[in-house]
Amino acid sequence: MTSAGTSAAAAPAAGELNNAAQRAAAHYRRTALSPSIVSGGLRLVEFGLLVASGLALFVAYVGLSTHLVVHYPVAILLASTLVVIASDFAGNYRLRTLRQPFLSAARFVLIWSGTLALIAFLGFFLKIAGDFSRFWVGAWFLAGAALILGTRLVMVQMVRRWAREGRMERRAVIVGGGAAAERLIHSIAEQADSDIRICGIFDDRNDDRSPPVVAGYPKLGNIGELIAFARIAHIDMLIVSLPVTAESRLLSLMNQLWVLPVDIRLAADNSSLRYRPRTYSYIGSLPMLDMADKPIADWDYVAKRCFDIVFSLIGILLFLPVMIATAVAIKLDSRGPVLFRQKRLGFNNEVIEVFKFRSMYSDQCDPTARNAVVRDDPRVTRVGRFIRKASIDELPQFFNVLRGELSLVGPRPHAVSGQTRHRLYHDVVDGYFARHRVKPGVTGWAQINGWRGEIDSDEKIRMRTEFDLYYIENWSLWFDLKILLLTPFRLLDTKNAY
Repeated sequence: MTSAGTSAAAAPAAGELNNAAQRAAAHYRRTALSPSIVSGGLRLVEFGLLVASGLALFVAYVGLSTHLVVHYPVAILLASTLVVIASDFAGNYRLRTLRQPFLSAARFVLIWSGTLALIAFLGFFLKIAGDFSRFWVGAWFLAGAALILGTRLVMVQMVRRWAREGRMERRAVIVGGGAAAERLIHSIAEQADSDIRICGIFDDRNDDRSPPVVAGYPKLGNIGELIAFARIAHIDMLIVSLPVTAESRLLSLMNQLWVLPVDIRLAADNSSLRYRPRTYSYIGSLPMLDMADKPIADWDYVAKRCFDIVFSLIGILLFLPVMIATAVAIKLDSRGPVLFRQKRLGFNNEVIEVFKFRSMYSDQCDPTARNAVVRDDPRVTRVGRFIRKASIDELPQFFNVLRGELSLVGPRPHAVSGQTRHRLYHDVVDGYFARHRVKPGVTGWAQINGWRGEIDSDEKIRMRTEFDLYYIENWSLWFDLKILLLTPFRLLDTKNAY
Protein backbone atom coordinates (compact mmCIF):
# COMPACT_ATOMS: atom_id res chain seq x y z
CA MET A 1 0.00 0.00 0.00
CA THR A 2 1.14 3.52 -0.73
CA SER A 3 0.37 6.82 0.88
CA ALA A 4 -2.42 8.80 -0.78
CA GLY A 5 -0.57 12.09 -0.78
CA THR A 6 1.38 14.51 1.33
CA SER A 7 0.49 16.11 4.59
CA ALA A 8 -2.44 18.49 4.64
CA ALA A 9 -1.49 22.12 4.35
CA ALA A 10 -3.12 25.01 6.15
CA ALA A 11 -6.69 24.15 7.02
CA PRO A 12 -9.27 25.46 4.50
CA ALA A 13 -12.77 26.62 5.25
CA ALA A 14 -15.10 23.96 6.66
CA GLY A 15 -16.17 21.47 4.00
CA GLU A 16 -13.59 22.67 1.43
CA LEU A 17 -10.73 20.37 0.48
CA ASN A 18 -7.10 21.39 0.67
CA ASN A 19 -4.81 20.66 -2.26
CA ALA A 20 -3.57 17.32 -0.91
CA ALA A 21 -7.13 16.09 -0.29
CA GLN A 22 -8.25 17.25 -3.75
CA ARG A 23 -5.42 15.31 -5.40
CA ALA A 24 -6.21 12.20 -3.37
CA ALA A 25 -9.93 12.46 -4.14
CA ALA A 26 -9.23 12.83 -7.86
CA HIS A 27 -6.92 9.79 -7.73
CA TYR A 28 -9.69 7.62 -6.27
CA ARG A 29 -12.50 9.03 -8.40
CA ARG A 30 -12.71 5.96 -10.64
CA THR A 31 -14.84 3.15 -9.25
CA ALA A 32 -12.88 0.08 -8.15
CA LEU A 33 -13.93 -3.51 -8.79
CA SER A 34 -15.50 -5.10 -5.75
CA PRO A 35 -13.62 -8.27 -4.71
CA SER A 36 -16.94 -9.95 -3.90
CA ILE A 37 -18.21 -9.19 -7.41
CA VAL A 38 -15.03 -10.63 -8.95
CA SER A 39 -15.19 -13.84 -6.91
CA GLY A 40 -18.94 -14.13 -7.49
CA GLY A 41 -18.45 -13.68 -11.22
CA LEU A 42 -15.82 -16.40 -11.21
CA ARG A 43 -18.32 -18.77 -9.55
CA LEU A 44 -20.80 -18.13 -12.37
CA VAL A 45 -18.16 -18.54 -15.07
CA GLU A 46 -16.89 -21.84 -13.68
CA PHE A 47 -20.41 -23.19 -13.22
CA GLY A 48 -21.24 -22.20 -16.80
CA LEU A 49 -18.09 -23.81 -18.22
CA LEU A 50 -18.71 -27.11 -16.45
CA VAL A 51 -22.34 -27.24 -17.54
CA ALA A 52 -21.58 -26.21 -21.12
CA SER A 53 -18.73 -28.71 -21.55
CA GLY A 54 -20.76 -31.54 -20.02
CA LEU A 55 -23.78 -30.87 -22.24
CA ALA A 56 -21.66 -30.42 -25.36
CA LEU A 57 -19.93 -33.78 -24.84
CA PHE A 58 -23.27 -35.41 -24.06
CA VAL A 59 -24.87 -34.19 -27.28
CA ALA A 60 -21.79 -34.89 -29.42
CA TYR A 61 -20.90 -38.36 -28.12
CA VAL A 62 -23.95 -39.89 -26.38
CA GLY A 63 -26.70 -38.18 -28.34
CA LEU A 64 -30.28 -37.25 -27.47
CA SER A 65 -31.71 -40.65 -28.42
CA THR A 66 -30.53 -42.33 -25.21
CA HIS A 67 -33.09 -43.39 -22.62
CA LEU A 68 -31.07 -41.35 -20.08
CA VAL A 69 -31.76 -38.08 -21.92
CA VAL A 70 -32.98 -36.51 -18.64
CA HIS A 71 -30.45 -38.20 -16.34
CA TYR A 72 -27.37 -36.76 -18.06
CA PRO A 73 -28.41 -33.07 -17.72
CA VAL A 74 -29.48 -33.69 -14.11
CA ALA A 75 -26.09 -35.25 -13.32
CA ILE A 76 -24.30 -32.35 -15.06
CA LEU A 77 -26.20 -29.68 -13.15
CA LEU A 78 -25.82 -31.52 -9.84
CA ALA A 79 -22.09 -32.09 -10.24
CA SER A 80 -21.43 -28.51 -11.39
CA THR A 81 -23.38 -27.09 -8.46
CA LEU A 82 -21.57 -29.31 -5.95
CA VAL A 83 -18.17 -28.31 -7.36
CA VAL A 84 -18.90 -24.58 -6.95
CA ILE A 85 -20.30 -25.05 -3.44
CA ALA A 86 -17.38 -27.24 -2.35
CA SER A 87 -14.87 -24.78 -3.86
CA ASP A 88 -16.52 -21.98 -1.94
CA PHE A 89 -16.30 -23.89 1.35
CA ALA A 90 -12.66 -24.74 0.60
CA GLY A 91 -11.84 -21.04 0.17
CA ASN A 92 -10.99 -21.46 -3.50
CA TYR A 93 -12.63 -18.15 -4.43
CA ARG A 94 -10.78 -16.02 -1.90
CA LEU A 95 -8.40 -13.44 -3.30
CA ARG A 96 -5.47 -14.99 -1.46
CA THR A 97 -6.12 -18.33 -3.20
CA LEU A 98 -6.72 -16.71 -6.58
CA ARG A 99 -3.22 -15.21 -6.36
CA GLN A 100 -1.73 -18.72 -5.90
CA PRO A 101 -2.42 -20.73 -9.09
CA PHE A 102 -0.86 -24.00 -7.94
CA LEU A 103 -2.80 -24.08 -4.68
CA SER A 104 -5.99 -23.15 -6.55
CA ALA A 105 -5.39 -25.85 -9.20
CA ALA A 106 -4.65 -28.57 -6.64
CA ARG A 107 -7.80 -27.78 -4.69
CA PHE A 108 -9.96 -27.79 -7.80
CA VAL A 109 -8.65 -31.12 -9.13
CA LEU A 110 -9.27 -32.69 -5.72
CA ILE A 111 -12.81 -31.27 -5.51
CA TRP A 112 -13.62 -32.14 -9.14
CA SER A 113 -12.43 -35.73 -8.69
CA GLY A 114 -14.35 -36.15 -5.45
CA THR A 115 -17.53 -34.72 -6.96
CA LEU A 116 -17.54 -37.07 -9.94
CA ALA A 117 -16.79 -39.98 -7.60
CA LEU A 118 -19.79 -38.96 -5.46
CA ILE A 119 -22.04 -38.78 -8.54
CA ALA A 120 -20.86 -42.24 -9.60
CA PHE A 121 -21.55 -43.51 -6.09
CA LEU A 122 -25.11 -42.14 -6.24
CA GLY A 123 -25.57 -43.69 -9.68
CA PHE A 124 -24.49 -47.07 -8.28
CA PHE A 125 -27.20 -46.95 -5.59
CA LEU A 126 -29.80 -45.83 -8.12
CA LYS A 127 -28.74 -48.73 -10.39
CA ILE A 128 -28.09 -46.47 -13.39
CA ALA A 129 -24.30 -46.06 -13.17
CA GLY A 130 -23.72 -48.90 -15.65
CA ASP A 131 -25.83 -47.14 -18.28
CA PHE A 132 -23.70 -43.97 -18.26
CA SER A 133 -20.91 -43.70 -20.83
CA ARG A 134 -17.51 -44.13 -19.21
CA PHE A 135 -15.90 -42.29 -22.11
CA TRP A 136 -18.23 -39.32 -21.51
CA VAL A 137 -17.33 -39.26 -17.80
CA GLY A 138 -13.59 -39.31 -18.55
CA ALA A 139 -13.87 -36.76 -21.33
CA TRP A 140 -15.93 -34.42 -19.15
CA PHE A 141 -13.42 -34.77 -16.31
CA LEU A 142 -10.54 -33.79 -18.58
CA ALA A 143 -12.45 -31.03 -20.39
CA GLY A 144 -13.76 -29.55 -17.15
CA ALA A 145 -10.33 -29.63 -15.54
CA ALA A 146 -8.69 -28.01 -18.58
CA LEU A 147 -11.31 -25.26 -18.84
CA ILE A 148 -11.29 -24.40 -15.13
CA LEU A 149 -7.52 -24.51 -14.76
CA GLY A 150 -7.14 -22.34 -17.85
CA THR A 151 -9.68 -19.89 -16.44
CA ARG A 152 -7.83 -19.82 -13.13
CA LEU A 153 -4.52 -19.05 -14.84
CA VAL A 154 -6.14 -16.15 -16.70
CA MET A 155 -7.80 -14.96 -13.48
CA VAL A 156 -4.48 -14.98 -11.61
CA GLN A 157 -3.01 -12.59 -14.17
CA MET A 158 -6.10 -10.38 -14.15
CA VAL A 159 -6.24 -10.20 -10.35
CA ARG A 160 -2.56 -9.29 -10.16
CA ARG A 161 -2.97 -6.62 -12.83
CA TRP A 162 -6.10 -5.16 -11.23
CA ALA A 163 -4.38 -5.07 -7.85
CA ARG A 164 -1.30 -3.41 -9.36
CA GLU A 165 -3.44 -0.80 -11.12
CA GLY A 166 -5.59 -0.19 -8.03
CA ARG A 167 -8.73 -1.39 -9.82
CA MET A 168 -9.71 -4.17 -7.41
CA GLU A 169 -9.65 -3.10 -3.78
CA ARG A 170 -11.75 -1.88 -0.91
CA ARG A 171 -10.91 1.74 -0.29
CA ALA A 172 -10.90 2.83 3.31
CA VAL A 173 -10.48 6.11 5.15
CA ILE A 174 -9.31 6.16 8.77
CA VAL A 175 -11.41 8.42 11.00
CA GLY A 176 -9.33 9.51 13.96
CA GLY A 177 -5.57 9.87 14.25
CA GLY A 178 -2.80 9.46 16.78
CA ALA A 179 -1.47 6.22 18.26
CA ALA A 180 -4.76 4.31 17.82
CA ALA A 181 -4.79 5.00 14.07
CA GLU A 182 -1.11 4.02 13.80
CA ARG A 183 -1.76 0.64 15.46
CA LEU A 184 -4.76 0.07 13.16
CA ILE A 185 -2.78 0.89 10.01
CA HIS A 186 0.06 -1.46 11.01
CA SER A 187 -2.45 -4.23 11.77
CA ILE A 188 -4.09 -3.86 8.33
CA ALA A 189 -0.67 -3.83 6.62
CA GLU A 190 0.22 -7.11 8.34
CA GLN A 191 -2.77 -8.91 6.81
CA ALA A 192 -1.25 -10.94 3.96
CA ASP A 193 -4.49 -11.27 1.99
CA SER A 194 -5.92 -7.84 2.76
CA ASP A 195 -7.69 -6.04 -0.10
CA ILE A 196 -7.92 -2.80 1.91
CA ARG A 197 -6.29 0.32 0.50
CA ILE A 198 -6.05 3.19 2.97
CA CYS A 199 -6.74 6.48 1.20
CA GLY A 200 -5.94 8.86 4.04
CA ILE A 201 -6.85 10.00 7.53
CA PHE A 202 -9.42 12.54 8.70
CA ASP A 203 -9.61 13.85 12.24
CA ASP A 204 -11.16 16.89 13.95
CA ARG A 205 -8.38 17.14 16.53
CA ASN A 206 -5.41 19.43 16.09
CA ASP A 207 -1.87 18.35 15.29
CA ASP A 208 -0.85 18.10 18.95
CA ARG A 209 -3.15 15.10 19.49
CA SER A 210 -3.42 14.03 15.85
CA PRO A 211 -0.17 14.49 13.90
CA PRO A 212 -0.26 15.42 10.19
CA VAL A 213 1.23 12.07 9.12
CA VAL A 214 0.48 8.71 10.76
CA ALA A 215 2.38 5.57 9.69
CA GLY A 216 3.14 7.22 6.34
CA TYR A 217 -0.46 8.29 5.63
CA PRO A 218 -1.44 11.96 5.61
CA LYS A 219 -4.16 13.61 7.60
CA LEU A 220 -6.21 15.12 4.78
CA GLY A 221 -8.62 17.19 6.85
CA ASN A 222 -11.41 17.21 9.39
CA ILE A 223 -14.77 15.39 9.40
CA GLY A 224 -16.56 18.10 7.44
CA GLU A 225 -13.89 17.80 4.77
CA LEU A 226 -14.21 14.00 4.85
CA ILE A 227 -17.83 14.32 3.67
CA ALA A 228 -16.71 16.54 0.78
CA PHE A 229 -13.89 14.05 0.03
CA ALA A 230 -16.29 11.10 -0.08
CA ARG A 231 -18.56 12.98 -2.49
CA ILE A 232 -15.70 12.96 -5.02
CA ALA A 233 -13.68 9.82 -4.30
CA HIS A 234 -15.26 6.36 -4.50
CA ILE A 235 -14.74 5.20 -0.93
CA ASP A 236 -16.05 1.85 0.31
CA MET A 237 -15.41 2.05 4.03
CA LEU A 238 -14.78 4.40 6.92
CA ILE A 239 -12.84 2.80 9.78
CA VAL A 240 -13.24 4.69 13.02
CA SER A 241 -10.20 4.30 15.28
CA LEU A 242 -11.76 5.47 18.52
CA PRO A 243 -12.40 3.52 21.74
CA VAL A 244 -15.90 2.08 22.12
CA THR A 245 -16.19 3.99 25.39
CA ALA A 246 -15.96 7.42 23.65
CA GLU A 247 -19.73 7.49 23.32
CA SER A 248 -20.29 11.23 22.87
CA ARG A 249 -17.65 11.54 20.18
CA LEU A 250 -18.87 8.42 18.37
CA LEU A 251 -22.43 9.75 18.42
CA SER A 252 -21.27 13.07 17.03
CA LEU A 253 -19.34 11.31 14.24
CA MET A 254 -22.28 9.10 13.29
CA ASN A 255 -24.62 12.09 13.11
CA GLN A 256 -22.30 13.54 10.48
CA LEU A 257 -21.16 10.43 8.59
CA TRP A 258 -24.31 8.31 8.21
CA VAL A 259 -25.40 10.35 5.17
CA LEU A 260 -22.57 8.80 3.13
CA PRO A 261 -23.11 5.63 1.04
CA VAL A 262 -20.30 3.68 2.71
CA ASP A 263 -19.72 0.97 5.30
CA ILE A 264 -18.81 2.46 8.68
CA ARG A 265 -16.79 0.19 10.95
CA LEU A 266 -15.51 0.77 14.47
CA ALA A 267 -12.12 -0.84 15.07
CA ALA A 268 -12.50 -3.09 18.11
CA ASP A 269 -8.85 -4.11 18.48
CA ASN A 270 -8.03 -1.10 20.70
CA SER A 271 -10.84 -1.80 23.16
CA SER A 272 -10.56 -3.91 26.29
CA LEU A 273 -14.25 -4.85 25.93
CA ARG A 274 -14.82 -8.21 24.29
CA TYR A 275 -18.06 -9.54 22.84
CA ARG A 276 -19.13 -12.84 21.33
CA PRO A 277 -17.26 -13.61 18.05
CA ARG A 278 -20.47 -13.31 16.02
CA THR A 279 -20.79 -9.71 17.17
CA TYR A 280 -17.85 -8.71 14.97
CA SER A 281 -17.18 -8.49 11.28
CA TYR A 282 -13.56 -8.93 10.26
CA ILE A 283 -10.96 -7.38 8.01
CA GLY A 284 -8.59 -10.30 7.84
CA SER A 285 -8.28 -11.15 11.53
CA LEU A 286 -9.07 -7.62 12.76
CA PRO A 287 -12.38 -7.41 14.66
CA MET A 288 -14.75 -4.60 13.65
CA LEU A 289 -18.10 -3.45 15.00
CA ASP A 290 -20.59 -2.61 12.24
CA MET A 291 -21.97 0.89 12.74
CA ALA A 292 -23.57 1.33 9.30
CA ASP A 293 -23.70 -0.61 6.05
CA LYS A 294 -23.65 0.68 2.51
CA PRO A 295 -27.16 0.09 1.16
CA ILE A 296 -27.67 -1.93 -2.04
CA ALA A 297 -24.05 -2.98 -2.54
CA ASP A 298 -22.24 -5.65 -4.56
CA TRP A 299 -24.61 -8.33 -5.89
CA ASP A 300 -27.67 -6.49 -4.59
CA TYR A 301 -26.59 -3.59 -6.81
CA VAL A 302 -26.17 -5.95 -9.79
CA ALA A 303 -29.63 -7.43 -9.21
CA LYS A 304 -31.23 -3.98 -8.93
CA ARG A 305 -29.43 -2.76 -12.07
CA CYS A 306 -30.69 -5.78 -14.05
CA PHE A 307 -34.19 -5.13 -12.67
CA ASP A 308 -33.95 -1.51 -13.83
CA ILE A 309 -32.77 -2.34 -17.34
CA VAL A 310 -35.39 -5.04 -17.95
CA PHE A 311 -38.38 -3.11 -16.63
CA SER A 312 -37.35 0.22 -18.13
CA LEU A 313 -37.14 -1.42 -21.58
CA ILE A 314 -40.58 -2.93 -20.99
CA GLY A 315 -41.85 0.51 -19.92
CA ILE A 316 -40.45 2.19 -23.03
CA LEU A 317 -42.10 -0.39 -25.29
CA LEU A 318 -45.44 -0.13 -23.47
CA PHE A 319 -45.55 3.67 -23.35
CA LEU A 320 -43.92 4.41 -26.72
CA PRO A 321 -47.28 5.35 -28.37
CA VAL A 322 -48.08 7.65 -25.42
CA MET A 323 -44.65 9.29 -25.64
CA ILE A 324 -44.97 9.86 -29.40
CA ALA A 325 -48.45 11.36 -28.98
CA THR A 326 -47.20 13.58 -26.13
CA ALA A 327 -44.28 14.84 -28.22
CA VAL A 328 -46.63 15.76 -31.07
CA ALA A 329 -49.06 17.52 -28.70
CA ILE A 330 -46.27 19.58 -27.08
CA LYS A 331 -44.97 20.63 -30.49
CA LEU A 332 -48.44 21.74 -31.63
CA ASP A 333 -49.25 23.52 -28.37
CA SER A 334 -46.23 25.82 -27.93
CA ARG A 335 -42.88 26.71 -29.40
CA GLY A 336 -39.73 25.09 -28.11
CA PRO A 337 -38.14 21.67 -27.66
CA VAL A 338 -40.16 18.61 -26.70
CA LEU A 339 -37.80 17.52 -23.94
CA PHE A 340 -36.63 19.53 -20.97
CA ARG A 341 -33.53 18.82 -18.87
CA GLN A 342 -33.64 19.69 -15.21
CA LYS A 343 -30.74 19.54 -12.75
CA ARG A 344 -31.42 17.21 -9.86
CA LEU A 345 -29.42 15.70 -7.00
CA GLY A 346 -28.52 12.06 -7.69
CA PHE A 347 -26.58 9.33 -5.94
CA ASN A 348 -24.09 10.66 -3.38
CA ASN A 349 -25.21 14.24 -4.10
CA GLU A 350 -23.95 14.17 -7.68
CA VAL A 351 -25.76 16.63 -9.94
CA ILE A 352 -27.55 14.87 -12.82
CA GLU A 353 -29.78 16.07 -15.63
CA VAL A 354 -33.21 14.45 -15.61
CA PHE A 355 -35.25 14.21 -18.82
CA LYS A 356 -38.85 15.38 -18.79
CA PHE A 357 -41.42 16.31 -21.40
CA ARG A 358 -41.54 20.10 -21.48
CA SER A 359 -44.64 21.25 -19.61
CA MET A 360 -43.85 24.99 -19.39
CA TYR A 361 -43.43 27.72 -21.95
CA SER A 362 -39.83 27.47 -23.14
CA ASP A 363 -38.91 31.01 -22.06
CA GLN A 364 -40.19 30.37 -18.52
CA CYS A 365 -38.62 26.97 -17.81
CA ASP A 366 -36.80 26.64 -14.50
CA PRO A 367 -33.76 24.29 -14.89
CA THR A 368 -32.96 24.35 -11.16
CA ALA A 369 -36.62 24.28 -9.99
CA ARG A 370 -36.00 27.14 -7.58
CA ASN A 371 -39.65 28.18 -7.94
CA ALA A 372 -41.87 25.12 -7.51
CA VAL A 373 -44.94 24.74 -9.71
CA VAL A 374 -48.17 25.71 -7.89
CA ARG A 375 -51.84 25.41 -8.66
CA ASP A 376 -52.86 27.41 -11.80
CA ASP A 377 -49.21 28.31 -12.44
CA PRO A 378 -49.15 30.62 -15.52
CA ARG A 379 -45.83 29.13 -16.67
CA VAL A 380 -47.49 25.76 -17.42
CA THR A 381 -48.91 25.17 -20.91
CA ARG A 382 -52.32 23.62 -21.64
CA VAL A 383 -50.75 20.30 -22.60
CA GLY A 384 -48.37 20.67 -19.66
CA ARG A 385 -51.23 20.75 -17.14
CA PHE A 386 -52.55 17.44 -18.40
CA ILE A 387 -49.24 15.60 -18.65
CA ARG A 388 -48.15 16.82 -15.21
CA LYS A 389 -51.36 15.61 -13.55
CA ALA A 390 -51.05 12.23 -15.27
CA SER A 391 -47.24 12.11 -14.61
CA ILE A 392 -46.72 11.58 -18.36
CA ASP A 393 -44.04 14.28 -18.24
CA GLU A 394 -41.87 11.83 -16.26
CA LEU A 395 -41.87 9.06 -18.90
CA PRO A 396 -38.60 10.15 -20.59
CA GLN A 397 -36.87 9.28 -17.30
CA PHE A 398 -36.90 5.66 -18.48
CA PHE A 399 -33.92 6.73 -20.58
CA ASN A 400 -32.20 8.16 -17.49
CA VAL A 401 -32.60 4.69 -15.98
CA LEU A 402 -30.97 3.04 -18.99
CA ARG A 403 -28.09 5.54 -18.74
CA GLY A 404 -27.59 4.55 -15.09
CA GLU A 405 -28.39 7.98 -13.62
CA LEU A 406 -31.71 6.91 -12.09
CA SER A 407 -33.23 3.71 -10.81
CA LEU A 408 -36.83 2.74 -11.52
CA VAL A 409 -37.60 2.79 -7.80
CA GLY A 410 -35.95 4.99 -5.20
CA PRO A 411 -36.23 8.38 -3.53
CA ARG A 412 -37.39 10.96 -6.08
CA PRO A 413 -34.52 13.17 -7.33
CA HIS A 414 -35.23 16.56 -5.81
CA ALA A 415 -34.17 19.76 -7.53
CA VAL A 416 -30.72 21.17 -6.74
CA SER A 417 -32.30 24.35 -5.34
CA GLY A 418 -35.42 22.67 -3.92
CA GLN A 419 -36.84 24.63 -1.01
CA THR A 420 -39.92 25.11 1.09
CA ARG A 421 -40.87 28.54 2.38
CA HIS A 422 -37.46 29.87 1.23
CA ARG A 423 -35.53 27.23 3.19
CA LEU A 424 -33.48 24.58 1.41
CA TYR A 425 -34.59 21.02 2.12
CA HIS A 426 -31.40 20.06 3.95
CA ASP A 427 -31.88 23.04 6.25
CA VAL A 428 -35.33 21.76 7.18
CA VAL A 429 -34.54 18.05 7.71
CA ASP A 430 -31.55 16.77 9.69
CA GLY A 431 -29.84 14.01 7.73
CA TYR A 432 -31.72 14.92 4.55
CA PHE A 433 -28.77 13.91 2.35
CA ALA A 434 -28.96 10.35 3.68
CA ARG A 435 -31.68 9.78 1.05
CA HIS A 436 -28.93 10.11 -1.56
CA ARG A 437 -27.15 6.96 -0.36
CA VAL A 438 -28.91 5.15 -3.23
CA LYS A 439 -29.79 6.19 -6.77
CA PRO A 440 -32.95 8.28 -7.02
CA GLY A 441 -35.94 6.70 -8.71
CA VAL A 442 -38.67 7.40 -11.25
CA THR A 443 -41.15 6.35 -8.58
CA GLY A 444 -40.75 5.73 -4.87
CA TRP A 445 -42.22 4.63 -1.56
CA ALA A 446 -43.06 8.21 -0.58
CA GLN A 447 -44.93 8.85 -3.83
CA ILE A 448 -47.19 5.82 -3.62
CA ASN A 449 -48.02 6.78 -0.04
CA GLY A 450 -49.40 10.12 -1.17
CA TRP A 451 -46.33 12.34 -0.75
CA ARG A 452 -46.04 13.64 -4.32
CA GLY A 453 -46.52 17.01 -5.94
CA GLU A 454 -45.88 20.44 -4.46
CA ILE A 455 -43.79 20.76 -1.29
CA ASP A 456 -45.14 23.87 0.40
CA SER A 457 -44.50 23.03 4.06
CA ASP A 458 -41.75 21.68 6.28
CA GLU A 459 -43.96 18.73 7.22
CA LYS A 460 -44.19 17.53 3.61
CA ILE A 461 -40.44 17.35 3.08
CA ARG A 462 -39.98 15.70 6.48
CA MET A 463 -42.53 13.01 5.62
CA ARG A 464 -41.04 12.43 2.18
CA THR A 465 -37.60 12.01 3.72
CA GLU A 466 -38.96 9.65 6.38
CA PHE A 467 -40.54 7.39 3.75
CA ASP A 468 -37.39 7.54 1.59
CA LEU A 469 -35.18 6.46 4.48
CA TYR A 470 -37.58 3.62 5.31
CA TYR A 471 -37.27 2.42 1.72
CA ILE A 472 -33.46 2.51 1.85
CA GLU A 473 -33.28 0.56 5.12
CA ASN A 474 -35.80 -2.07 3.96
CA TRP A 475 -34.89 -2.44 0.29
CA SER A 476 -35.43 -5.68 -1.58
CA LEU A 477 -36.32 -6.58 -5.16
CA TRP A 478 -39.77 -7.62 -3.97
CA PHE A 479 -40.19 -4.19 -2.36
CA ASP A 480 -39.21 -2.57 -5.67
CA LEU A 481 -41.69 -4.75 -7.57
CA LYS A 482 -44.47 -3.90 -5.11
CA ILE A 483 -43.84 -0.16 -5.51
CA LEU A 484 -43.68 -0.49 -9.28
CA LEU A 485 -47.00 -2.37 -9.46
CA LEU A 486 -48.75 0.07 -7.10
CA THR A 487 -47.54 3.19 -8.91
CA PRO A 488 -50.18 3.28 -11.72
CA PHE A 489 -53.00 3.04 -9.15
CA ARG A 490 -51.54 5.73 -6.90
CA LEU A 491 -51.19 8.09 -9.88
CA LEU A 492 -54.99 8.21 -10.10
CA ASP A 493 -54.86 10.54 -7.09
CA THR A 494 -53.91 13.86 -8.73
CA LYS A 495 -54.93 16.34 -6.03
CA ASN A 496 -51.31 17.36 -5.31
CA ALA A 497 -50.08 17.30 -8.94
CA TYR A 498 -50.14 20.66 -10.72
